[in-house]
Amino acid sequence: MPELPEIETVRRGLERETVGRRVKTADVRTTKLVRRNGPKKNFQARLEGTKFKSVDRKGSLLVANLDSSDLLVFDLGESGQILRAAPKEPVEPGTELVVSFTQGGQLRVIDPEGLSEVFVVDAGGLLDEVPELRDLGLDPVASPVSWTSFAQALVNRRGDKLKGLLMDQSFVVGLGEVYTDEILYDAGLRADREVATLSTMEIRRLYRSLVEILHEATKHHGTSIDDLHPFVDIHGKPGSFQDELEVWGRTGEACRRCRGTVGKSRVGGRTTFACPSCQV
Repeated sequence: MPELPEIETVRRGLERETVGRRVKTADVRTTKLVRRNGPKKNFQARLEGTKFKSVDRKGSLLVANLDSSDLLVFDLGESGQILRAAPKEPVEPGTELVVSFTQGGQLRVIDPEGLSEVFVVDAGGLLDEVPELRDLGLDPVASPVSWTSFAQALVNRRGDKLKGLLMDQSFVVGLGEVYTDEILYDAGLRADREVATLSTMEIRRLYRSLVEILHEATKHHGTSIDDLHPFVDIHGKPGSFQDELEVWGRTGEACRRCRGTVGKSRVGGRTTFACPSCQV
């Protein structure tokens, strides 16, 4: 499943490749993809002829601002991709939407699992259409998060355990198992620690690890590991943060910090990679 660094990588790619371009046609190949707009003709009518002004991100949703004052929203779910393509390139199996621009080039939404969703909505109606956006938590990649804001948000969840809390979208947006495990390792904290047991120093370490790892992973264009965590950007290129992973997927290997052995366990029903020797 794409996590925050991967979604942000796609957003930046979309911004570079689409802003200022006008949509010529929108070929909807799977009606389910645009179901929020009803018949696919409704979706096409609202998108065709519009120009991309900017591309934002709301949590894990990619949101293109159109010159019609509408928003084009991409929800890639667990398995969707957006690829930039030339019209002559073969259309891959699982392609659900092909957006062609007047200046040439296309965007293609590909999702063999059929879990993605794309829709056009009035700019003022996004929160009504996706009400869960009202409850999104901190987003360190989108805007700076101060130490005090982080600490206060953490203290308000004193009874929670760390891994479940970090993966809660109402606390921090866009974290899955990969970056949660890496953040906790970097901070030297167990996944099953309760927030109430953390010292001020441990909270500071967790804050630093959260911010630094998310920014570093974004700089590396995300993590790409074959079937375990597949990801490519809009040009089909994989990320490189997999070369920086300290614990995730390294069961049985030596911890690079203490030379203990990286282990794999279940915490809160989730697979968790950690070093039991130096995470406390």
